[in-house]
Amino acid sequence: MLALMKMSDYIIPSVCVFIIIYGLFKEINVFEAFIEGATEGINVAIKILPTLIALLLAVGMLRSSGVLNGIVKIISPLIANFTDFPAEVVPVALMRTISASASTGLILDIFKTYGPDSFLGRLVSIMFGCSETIFYTMSVYFMTINIKDTRYTLSGALIATLAGIIASYLLCMYLFVT
Repeated sequence: MLALMKMSDYIIPSVCVFIIIYGLFKEINVFEAFIEGATEGINVAIKILPTLIALLLAVGMLRSSGVLNGIVKIISPLIANFTDFPAEVVPVALMRTISASASTGLILDIFKTYGPDSFLGRLVSIMFGCSETIFYTMSVYFMTINIKDTRYTLSGALIATLAGIIASYLLCMYLFVT
C-alpha cells in the first residue's frame, strides 16, 4: 500500500514529462501548443460563465425559498406509500440532478445528523457516486459546442439517475441491513 501511495505521487508529473518529451520527439512546439490550448480553455470558460451563474442562482433560490422543501413534502408521502426509501434522502436525490455542491451540503447535513456510518450516511454516499449532475453537465457541455436539440439526452439521463438511486438503495439494503 505504501508503494502505491509513493507511486501515485509521481504519476501526474510523469505524464506531464512524457507529454513534453513526446511533443519534442514529434517536433511539435510544445509551449505554443500549450498556450493555444490554454487560450481555448479560457474562451470556453468565458462562454459557459452565464450558464454557470444562472444554475448557481437557481440552486440558491430553490434552497432559500423553500421550494425544495415543498417538493420534498409532496414527493415523500408518495414514495413512502410504495417503498421504504427514507424521506431524509429525497432532497439529496433531487438536488443531485442539479448541483453537486448543493447536494454535498445536504449530504454533510445528513452526516452531522445521523453520522457517516449510519444507513442514511452510507446511502447518500453511494447515491452520490451512482448519479450525475444532469442539468449542470448538459448545460455546460451542450452550451460549449452549441447544441440546441438535445433529443433524448435529458430523459435518458433522468432514467439513468433514477436507476442509480434505486441501485444505491438496494445495495445499501443488501450490504448494511441484512
